[in-house]
Amino acid sequence: MIKKDLGLLLLIVVVGIVVAIINPRFLLPINLANTANLIGLFGILSIGQAYVIITGGIELSVGSLVALLGVLFVDFVAVQDMPWMLALPLILVLGAAIGAIHGWLITRLNLQPFVVTLCGLLIYRGAARFYTADGTAGFAFGQNFPDLEFLTAGRLYGVPNTFIALVIISVVMWVVLHRSVFGRYLYAIGKNEEAARYSGIRTGRMVMSAYVICGLLTALAAIYFAMYTRSISPASHGQFYELYAIAAAVLGGFSLRGGEGSIVGVVLGTVLLQELQNLVNLLGIPSSLNFAVMGGVILIGVLIDQQWNAIRAQRRLVSAARQTEARVPDEDKLPVVANQDQVGG
Repeated sequence: MIKKDLGLLLLIVVVGIVVAIINPRFLLPINLANTANLIGLFGILSIGQAYVIITGGIELSVGSLVALLGVLFVDFVAVQDMPWMLALPLILVLGAAIGAIHGWLITRLNLQPFVVTLCGLLIYRGAARFYTADGTAGFAFGQNFPDLEFLTAGRLYGVPNTFIALVIISVVMWVVLHRSVFGRYLYAIGKNEEAARYSGIRTGRMVMSAYVICGLLTALAAIYFAMYTRSISPASHGQFYELYAIAAAVLGGFSLRGGEGSIVGVVLGTVLLQELQNLVNLLGIPSSLNFAVMGGVILIGVLIDQQWNAIRAQRRLVSAARQTEARVPDEDKLPVVANQDQVGG
């Protein structure tokens, strides 16, 4: 854990204690289980977003993708009678393919990530609404898929399976990002893409891989969200979920400039975000203020990140200056060289 992660963990504990004192219902098992379920759902989405942000990019279409892929999954399973064991990998492949298209447009055609993913946000939302004729996609009364429902919405010893899935994915993604050459390349690209390219890194392929990972995890989250709600209105389902993912990544120490952040941080950011959402609900604050809370959290996270970078830069300058002073010898200790004329005389 880095200092940022430890500070975030301490903040989570403090906020949790405050919430528990204000409203003891926060510690009820059912509330903790529901919160853990939401942490799992949004955590998977946030890790995918973090992989894109680490390269200096952004993915604004994840909310619309959650709606489109969720609608397709429900339709395949509930309407088309496709076996869920076939529909699930199909949706995952589709999500990865969409991520690859985004990466290709950004790396090959040199389009801005903001523009590509903003267009995707509009396209996928419109496609989802067109696919359902602006209706609602859901399971018919009495339709049950016990194995699928257990894997996506069930609990193991009281712990939501979505949270268990988040833990497994976090461990795998942590190893990939922090203990592999691939992860080091992503950090290098985020710090300085041009320098990374000159050092021999295939930056285009690496960036595309980051968007593929984001698309894959977004597709998985879309399946979990679909089974969690069991009814999808494409006009509103997944709306602003990209903000949740970005906020969790920013809170977790990911710089929007790229090249910084950790998987532990983004998971802790998700926990803090859902903790704050729980606080809003338990205090009876109108749900309409949720987005105001989100905006404030993102702003605070960006400000902290900016100040942290400024402090680190100042420390580096001071350290470099001290090292320079240490290397310069004292003038009084310099050997005295006699003048050549005096020696000759």
